Amino acid sequence: MMNNGRYIVQKIKGSTEIRQMMGDPWCRKKSSELRNYHKNYQRETWSKLLGCLGHEGLQSTWVVSDEQLQSELRVSITAVVIPAYRSFMGRFSQYMTAGRQTEKYIKYQADDLETYIDELFDGNPASGTRKRP
Repeated sequence: MMNNGRYIVQKIKGSTEIRQMMGDPWCRKKSSELRNYHKNYQRETWSKLLGCLGHEGLQSTWVVSDEQLQSELRVSITAVVIPAYRSFMGRFSQYMTAGRQTEKYIKYQADDLETYIDELFDGNPASGTRKRP
């Protein structure tokens, strides 16, 4: 819906005839819908990921008792997540220049994620809830 809505709004803004025919109230309504699609997309996708990356995320609720299994899981997760995250950061680092509040957009570096992964499956006694996978 976000892609389709953006396409429609862009076509209308690019054509005086269509904009006049549809009217400004209709155009404003479509622009408002587009902003809502954007907010919904962001909330439904990225907020879940960000919730997992925080200290209160997954590492505080999942426990694996067997130390060897913990280690194997951490290694396999690190092997998948860290290269993908570094690749992502590499692709978009050109857009993140110093002094542009990059910390606002990039909260964790790859080393931070490795530290969090190293703490996975220990559980957090203070949380009071533990799940076993």
